[in-house]
Amino acid sequence: MGHLDHATFGWLTPLLSYAMACIGAALGLSCTVRALDTTGRSRRNWLITAASAIGSGIWTMHFVAMLGFGVYGTDIRYNVPLTFLSLLGAMVVVGGGVFAVGYSRDRTRALLLGGFATGLGVASMHYLGMAALRLHGTVHYDPLRVVLSVVIAVIAATAALWAALNIRSTRAVALAALVMGAAVSSMHYTGMLAVTVQVTPSGAALHGATAMQFIFPLAVGLGSYLFLTSAFVALSPTAPERAAYAHAEHTQTPGDAAPSGRGPDLRSRRAARSPDAPTADRRSPAATR
Repeated sequence: MGHLDHATFGWLTPLLSYAMACIGAALGLSCTVRALDTTGRSRRNWLITAASAIGSGIWTMHFVAMLGFGVYGTDIRYNVPLTFLSLLGAMVVVGGGVFAVGYSRDRTRALLLGGFATGLGVASMHYLGMAALRLHGTVHYDPLRVVLSVVIAVIAATAALWAALNIRSTRAVALAALVMGAAVSSMHYTGMLAVTVQVTPSGAALHGATAMQFIFPLAVGLGSYLFLTSAFVALSPTAPERAAYAHAEHTQTPGDAAPSGRGPDLRSRRAARSPDAPTADRRSPAATR
């Protein structure tokens, strides 16, 4: 039985992976909140962005954490196509969950279905990513801990979608993202605790890429995507802000744009020069008689 180390770099990879999970959750929740305030093509685009943010954030969290995973007695490689498939699968399944919430009229039903689908997306990404693992030996799973990890994923996803439906303030979204990041990290490490490896010593070369050759550059790329998209979302006005701008423009009059103290004087001068206005030297009909 091979000895497993889940933190070969100490606390660096757990903390960094948690940060990536929080960023992806915050971005996804913010996009979902904006989607619910819009209609048509705009809603669809926001939901697509939410799905890609949550999916890529979870994927990045998983593989950043896997940078610190090691098994004594064997090297570790990753199958590249399966690793990409785990990323795409996470985005597609999470997308099904957020679209269910975004377009369903029955919010309770949408929350349950969306949370279940999104949770399965999180779990499927994790175990598909683990299927991409290549080492000298056999990987076994404790069924009870696997089920527990899936339950944690579903609860975390449902809580996050509930927050998107019921929370509007920035602070509340940030708090919900911290909770979801903790839940996703808990799901990951619960799933990793279900793993045991029966090492089979061998001198044969392992096929696939090392974590540093493939996963680290891709994780950095997705992390950059999350940061840039977060900046875009932060700069995009919310529905209340757009309504406030529109109301301010609608209520503004030409007189409001005049410099203070001069508008009334100009209007009184124009009225005085009007031919219909009474003048000081104009005599009344009684005085001309």
